[in-house]
Amino acid sequence: MVKKKILLINGHPDKKSFCFGIAEAYKKGVLNSNAIFEEIHIRDLEFNPNLEFGYRKRMELEPDLLKAQKLIKWANHIVWVYPVWWGSYPAILKGFIDRVFLPNFAFKKRENSVWWDKYLTGKSARVISTLDQPAWYYRWINNQPSYNSIKKLTCDFVGIKPVKFTTIGSLRNSKDSYRENWLYKIEKLGKLNR
Repeated sequence: MVKKKILLINGHPDKKSFCFGIAEAYKKGVLNSNAIFEEIHIRDLEFNPNLEFGYRKRMELEPDLLKAQKLIKWANHIVWVYPVWWGSYPAILKGFIDRVFLPNFAFKKRENSVWWDKYLTGKSARVISTLDQPAWYYRWINNQPSYNSIKKLTCDFVGIKPVKFTTIGSLRNSKDSYRENWLYKIEKLGKLNR
C-alpha cells in the first residue's frame, strides 16, 4: 500500500487562533501513523496575494509559492484548515489559491474549447473549518458557500476528489471542554489519515 503523503494548508492569519490548535492536533495524529506529513501556514509565507493582472500577464512566483506548488504536487491528501468569515475563507487563503493554482500547474484550458485538463488528479482532500454560527445554520440556511467554493470551484476544477468536510461551530462562547473534544476528534482524523 502506498504511504499517505499529507499536506496541511492552514489559511488562518492569526497564529493564536483555534485553527492553529486544529493544525497541531491533526499533525500530532498524523505523526502517530505511517504517513508522511508537511504543512504550510499561509500567514508565514512571503508573497503578494493579489493576482494583479489576472491570467493576462504572468507574475513571477515567490520562493514560498514555488515551494507550495512542489508540496501540492507531492501530496496525495491535502487538508485545508480555515475559519469561515463572511461566509467564506480569509482573503489571504483566496490570494494563495489565486497565485498557486495557476494554468499549466493545476489545470490547462483546451484550445478552442470550454473544457480543461485537470493536473492534480489522484489526490483527496479534507476541509476543516471553524464557525461562530452553528454548523447546521451554515449548512442549511447559508448553503455553505466556502465549501462550495473550495470543493466545486477549486478542488473539483483541478481534479482533487473526494473532498470531505469537518465543520466546527459554534465556537463563539464555547467552553474549553467543547474545544478540547474537537481537538481530540481532529487528532483521531490525523491518525487515520483522513
